[in-house]
Amino acid sequence: MKADVAPRRVLGRVRHSITEFFIGATLVLRGFGFWRVRPGVMALGMVPAVIAAAVIGTVLVTVGLNVEGFASAVTPFADEWAERERGVVRALVAIVMLTGIVIGMVYSFTALTLLIGDPFYERIWRAVEHELGGFTPSPVRFWRSFGDGILLVLRAIAFGITTFIVGLVPAVGSAAAAVLGPTLAGHLIARELTTRSFEARGISASRRVALLRGSRARELGFGVMTQLLFVVPGGAIVVMPAAVVAATRLARHVVETAAAAVEPQPAP
Repeated sequence: MKADVAPRRVLGRVRHSITEFFIGATLVLRGFGFWRVRPGVMALGMVPAVIAAAVIGTVLVTVGLNVEGFASAVTPFADEWAERERGVVRALVAIVMLTGIVIGMVYSFTALTLLIGDPFYERIWRAVEHELGGFTPSPVRFWRSFGDGILLVLRAIAFGITTFIVGLVPAVGSAAAAVLGPTLAGHLIARELTTRSFEARGISASRRVALLRGSRARELGFGVMTQLLFVVPGGAIVVMPAAVVAATRLARHVVETAAAAVEPQPAP
């Protein structure tokens, strides 16, 4: 009997993690319901994604039209090669460059949208907090938000480089990058969109990390679902306001769960 206890516990934890992951994913879908409550605020939350999409689209088109020139510029050593070998090398370089830029733009879009959207999204998460009740958000200082935005961009670049390098691994790289990319981007989204709700409660950065780690499966479910919906053409523009609503609810859940865990139990 005792030998069965450990496998049952592991199986129970796996089931719990899967359940939490799907609960986190459904938070995003439930976030669309806030359109009925505050349609004006939600519509305003679409503006940052539109701006970011325009910027990223311009960059991608520019790179796509000039990728052959870029490939030639970084392979001057091939100028004296035979035309066939030179063409093959520069075609491979162009493919690698395009792949890296596309991956980088995925992360850059998320970071840029969140950076631009901070004042827009503040109205959404404050409206959600007001609607749910029980807490009045304190002001979030501008310089702290600006500093978080810079760290967000740097973190996005690091995640993009990591995903790109993994994608270069022979045989398994593409599949691994396809899983790693949405996971890292989802983690980035979850951390950033919950930040303001945590800051308004006076929770430090290290404490925020610890709180989210305690609900990692739900955090990843929310983040991965958001990132996958971003992949749909035009999805980010529509999804981001709902994701802000979902992140606010996620932050409240994490805080309330941690508070309940430390509350003294009543005596029998």
